[in-house]
Amino acid sequence: MGERTNALVLGGGGREHALVHALSKSDAIGDLHCAPGNPGIERLAEIHKLDPRDAEGVVSLCRGLSVGLVVIGPEAPLVSGVADALRDAGIRAFGPGGSGARLEGSKSFAKNFMKRHGIPTAGFAVCDTLDECRAALAVRHPPYVIKADGLASGKGVFLPEDAEEALGICRGLLLNGMLGDAGRRLVIEDYLPGRELTVFAITDGRSFRLLAPSRDHKRAFDGDKGPNTGGMGAYAPVKVPEGTMERVTEEVLRPTLDGLRAEGIEYRGVIYMGLMLTGSGSTAGVSVVEYNVRFGDPETQAVLPLLRGDFGQAVLACADGDLSRSPALRGSGSALCVVAASGGYPGDDFERGLPIEGLDAEGPGMAGSFVYHSGVGRGERGEIVTSGGRVLSAVGVGETFGEARGRAYSRMSAISFKNMHYRRDIGWSEE
Repeated sequence: MGERTNALVLGGGGREHALVHALSKSDAIGDLHCAPGNPGIERLAEIHKLDPRDAEGVVSLCRGLSVGLVVIGPEAPLVSGVADALRDAGIRAFGPGGSGARLEGSKSFAKNFMKRHGIPTAGFAVCDTLDECRAALAVRHPPYVIKADGLASGKGVFLPEDAEEALGICRGLLLNGMLGDAGRRLVIEDYLPGRELTVFAITDGRSFRLLAPSRDHKRAFDGDKGPNTGGMGAYAPVKVPEGTMERVTEEVLRPTLDGLRAEGIEYRGVIYMGLMLTGSGSTAGVSVVEYNVRFGDPETQAVLPLLRGDFGQAVLACADGDLSRSPALRGSGSALCVVAASGGYPGDDFERGLPIEGLDAEGPGMAGSFVYHSGVGRGERGEIVTSGGRVLSAVGVGETFGEARGRAYSRMSAISFKNMHYRRDIGWSEE
């Protein structure tokens, strides 16, 4: 075994807990750090109170800790160019620079990029004025799809059912600053019926490794009811029609990587392909709903536990620009995660600082399950308490989907905090 590399993970949610967990198993990784981290992560890594968007602070921390690799979890530091600052300082970064991060940071850039490179996506119009919105809505049918151009913390997509409501949303975004600068430009798209699918690919810009296809559940309540959230659970792998993954590779991923290189954009990190499967069977098509330039949450909590091989070695190879030397990562089995949320989520009116019970429960049904922390902090006496809307993910892993699902819900049933709610039908479509 060669020399180990000290690593820093930026972020403090469930996605980062899953990343730290995967890296902690790697023979290629030495000391493991996370900023700002959370109480679950501190069991696996030394945590540091630092804003992940503070590029100068991140570089300084890396130098002080002899960190040779930084894995950037959230989108905001990527869009603001933290990966560029790290590479300029001679520190390896897993994550694209600011130019590549525009695939997520600007919906209009992403849609026009797909149009330039022949990547399948819904028809669209980019609108800067209310008159342009009226014209775009007039040639489309409900449900309308309205997206804020910039980063909006998962709150920038709207699906109104009538034209008057749609125009009101456009007015609120463009004229009333409903989402601040993120909504100063809008993308209005054709609605695509079908089933959503998420596929992650880690890449050095040329070579890539596909991870297990996953599906998350955005609606707050059982039966896909209630408002959209950041995600109430996910599972992997998803059963897809024969040939689907080949189409994802040839119609979406390769043209994306070729297009980035053609436009002079170096890309090292993960590409999240949010897809819509249209049609059925062997004729099913794929269309890109969105790109993310980082691992998704909560899909990461279901995908990473299925990895086989050394994740840290693969991440290092990506950051070095030579993923071809890394083995395949996809393994067998199934995983499912269920998100426990604060009462009132996805709104902002929920209590914080509530004690969480049962995190370390043991007993029958707990094997093959664990918890990733998200909106979790410490109270005045050091106890673990809630600190956000999505609080934690209970994850189950098994040889079959049913086994994984049962283990995730057994783990969740042992956990409690005041006004906690979670969906009881994650993965319903696979049953």
